[in-house]
Amino acid sequence: MAERKTGGRFQAIATALGGELQRQADTGASRIDVEALAEAVEKALAPSQPLSEGTKPSELNAGNDG
Repeated sequence: MAERKTGGRFQAIATALGGELQRQADTGASRIDVEALAEAVEKALAPSQPLSEGTKPSELNAGNDG
């Protein structure tokens, strides 16, 4: 049996596939929707959007300082 991988990318793919397969099973799918699996993997591997940094001090004024 192959060694189990634990890297972040591998885990993201495994989690995405597992979640999508579970979703399909929960909806009673009689066949696996391969395109939905591919979409789930793409979403898992897409770079996440940076979190908002908030308002910078130079952007503050009387209306938004508070």
